[in-house]
Amino acid sequence: MTAPRPAYELVHVVVPAHDEEDLLPACLASLSGAVAELRAARPHVQTRVTVVADACTDGSSAVARLLDADVLEVGAGNVGHARRAGVRRVLELATGIDPSRVWVASTDADTRVPGHWLLAQLRLAEAGHAMVVGSVHPERRGLDPRLWRAWLDRHPAREGHRHVHGANLGLSLDAYLQVGGFPAVPLHEDVLLVEAVRRSGLPWCATDTTRVTTSARRSGRLVGGFADYLDGLDDPASAS
Repeated sequence: MTAPRPAYELVHVVVPAHDEEDLLPACLASLSGAVAELRAARPHVQTRVTVVADACTDGSSAVARLLDADVLEVGAGNVGHARRAGVRRVLELATGIDPSRVWVASTDADTRVPGHWLLAQLRLAEAGHAMVVGSVHPERRGLDPRLWRAWLDRHPAREGHRHVHGANLGLSLDAYLQVGGFPAVPLHEDVLLVEAVRRSGLPWCATDTTRVTTSARRSGRLVGGFADYLDGLDDPASAS
């Protein structure tokens, strides 16, 4: 049985963004709703959202500041570096708070979270999980029906799913530090972090209860990233 963890004092969301001024407002609006729901249920918990504007040439930083997010600008052009820099920002702003009482949530700038997203993660954390691996569905609207069916075939909505997405991930800051954090790699930094937590023996869960919706674009910011994966669902040879 998973042992309860200490009460959390801070929930900090990290959002990497590379030229996402068009989609970032919807992401931050959804996070605002999730923060409001968490504050209503846990008024003692501090909340913070940091947008890591990575090598942006558009108005992503200005949009984030306009919507009251903390903004960290980096020039790496590397999502692993951006996520890692975002958690360093968490550490800077969490001075005086025990890392075991800080929960770090991760999503993406082209993603919308449900209103209960943070509260559901925190409840699972309070139940004893050091990491919560959530599920993702692409935006249904405008997606080819055949592609949508292919997605559902490979991503059944269930507890204990096997998929990992940086767009829907949360873990305690002490667990993050224990395993060395996000590696500064351009691809699969989320998978590598999750594998490290699993190997460490820390308690974790994979859940569909915190499902988020992400962009269904098929031309993405990164070769080999989510957009390429989605595009590849059209190819029967790629089925696993």
